[in-house]
Amino acid sequence: MRATTDDFVHKGMRKQLVELIKSKGITDEKVLTAILNVPRHFFLDSAFEKQAYEDRAFPIGEEQTISQPYTVAYQTQLLQVKPFEKILEVGTGSAYQASILAELKAKVYSIERQKRLFDANKNFLFLKKYPTLSMFYGDGFEGLPTYGPFDKILITAAAPYVPAKLLAQLKVGGFMVLPLDEGENQRMHRITKLKDGDFSEEKFDEFSFVPMLMGKRQ
Repeated sequence: MRATTDDFVHKGMRKQLVELIKSKGITDEKVLTAILNVPRHFFLDSAFEKQAYEDRAFPIGEEQTISQPYTVAYQTQLLQVKPFEKILEVGTGSAYQASILAELKAKVYSIERQKRLFDANKNFLFLKKYPTLSMFYGDGFEGLPTYGPFDKILITAAAPYVPAKLLAQLKVGGFMVLPLDEGENQRMHRITKLKDGDFSEEKFDEFSFVPMLMGKRQ
């Protein structure tokens, strides 16, 4: 059962979390404000309410996790979100990352392959706060060609390679942020789509994500 109350204690813990994330190198004030504004404990079972503002991942069922807040902030900062941009997110999970993007006023299209997580989010009342957040049940490797092209693409699972179908749905000048490679750790990449159809690639820090898998799961 999810928590539904956000009081001064929770807000105080979020403020401490933001200070911790800043100390780790997150400098984008808009990202930090979004972390401050979104009650992370709403996205976890109420049993985890007191631990929700620790800077670590937690299980959310279906062998998935809600990402560490620093990781969410890191990927979001690399994405350089601007208001009204169309962003494709692959891996809705708890919908915490999607909510951070929506808090930044992006138009978010989020795909989840796990039917139980998708259904749980459909009934998650807090998400009604974000009319620019749309959620889909599907295969992240396929993307959402009907809704593209996208300004930005964010993958929140460890991709074994850069999915070609997602690159095709990215606007020229737009970029994709994803943790790349299989194994215990993955390196964060940012791939920019160039005018001539080519791509440039930047590499950043290492993280640990659950694997990005093909297909849908009932």
